[in-house]
Amino acid sequence: MTPAIIALSEAGQAFRILEYEDGSLGRGYGEEVVEELGLNPSRVFKTLLAELHEGEIVVCVVPVISLLNLKSLAKAAGTKRASMAEVSVAERRTGYVAGGISPFGQVRQHRTFVDLSASTLDEVYVSGGKRGLEVAISPSSFEDVLGATYASLTGGQNE
Repeated sequence: MTPAIIALSEAGQAFRILEYEDGSLGRGYGEEVVEELGLNPSRVFKTLLAELHEGEIVVCVVPVISLLNLKSLAKAAGTKRASMAEVSVAERRTGYVAGGISPFGQVRQHRTFVDLSASTLDEVYVSGGKRGLEVAISPSSFEDVLGATYASLTGGQNE
């Protein structure tokens, strides 16, 4: 049981667990999930951490087939600019290892932004808290458990 599974269970959220053999040599973690589980890539979401202009660390959940647009994130967060958090910061702030960072069950609470595309789907897939473990959830779980904000996070160019 990972902290993500525990958090979803304690919040009374419905979810399904999907497991696969982690062997991501040469592939991105998101690509591996899509290939190993045979999932629609527009339904598989990755969890990224970013640092806002004022130093706040936030969680961003975007489709694995898309890039996080930092200008769009900054606008959604009401700040001047944003940058990607260092991997070591992401691991320390979440308690998870890169490639297995879940938006749920993190050791510290962070403001969370989810790409608007998730709100149009009946089910999405996110990391279950370790490499090789995904959970299928309703997009409403982001709001119900995390108080997440939906925003357009993938449009335009990253600069």
